[in-house]
Amino acid sequence: MRRRLASPLILAVLSATTALGGCAYNEALGRNQLMIVDESSMLQSSNAAWREAMTTQKISRDATQNARVRRVGDRIVQAAGLGGVAWEYAVFEEGAANAFVLPSRQIGVTQSLLRLVQNDDQLAAVIGHEVGHVVARHAAERYSSSALASVGVEVARGVAGDYGSQAGTAAGVFAQYGALLPFSRRDELEADRLGVDYLQAAGYRPSEAVALWRLMSQDRQAGLPEFASTHPSDATRIQALERYIGERGWR
Repeated sequence: MRRRLASPLILAVLSATTALGGCAYNEALGRNQLMIVDESSMLQSSNAAWREAMTTQKISRDATQNARVRRVGDRIVQAAGLGGVAWEYAVFEEGAANAFVLPSRQIGVTQSLLRLVQNDDQLAAVIGHEVGHVVARHAAERYSSSALASVGVEVARGVAGDYGSQAGTAAGVFAQYGALLPFSRRDELEADRLGVDYLQAAGYRPSEAVALWRLMSQDRQAGLPEFASTHPSDATRIQALERYIGERGWR
């Protein structure tokens, strides 16, 4: 009996949770997003994470590097329509070629990335991608999806009786590989697309986004298969970028 009731009950709880949070339409993405996160709390946590990074990581004091990141970043931010407030930038001395963005509008870039990119257009592609995540509100959406998945896992454990452990494990695997990771890969491709839009609007060459990911592909070793990764494969995103840029008639 419990096992027959499990699916309807889980659906009911998930539906109730979704209704509490509601969906928000994101015009830049052209789709609805699940949002059950308090924005002020997320910004507070984001600012705290930035402060920790600035005090625990080695920050480059190279004036030329920092000026370059800020110059390119400011052009992209303006192109994205987010120039009304100040953004913070930092160059980190250690780490692989990488960059990150926080919802509270801070961007970090590693020196390894600055050595990898061949021109400002490619650096703009990286920063455009990161700014795209902010416009898309991916951090809040991912948090909301994870929270909702956690509810589903706990409900599965609760209603499965003696099979609670196995049901919880199975539900967790489904949530990870069937929902959260695909959503995350979708987020990356959306950020790529928005980043290209900002490249074009800021006067950079959109085609350099493709050149960038080819460089990134050559730079990194083989990682997880795409189905088990939070990021799409390099081949997938390169193909998607080429198609999008071609559809827009950009170079």
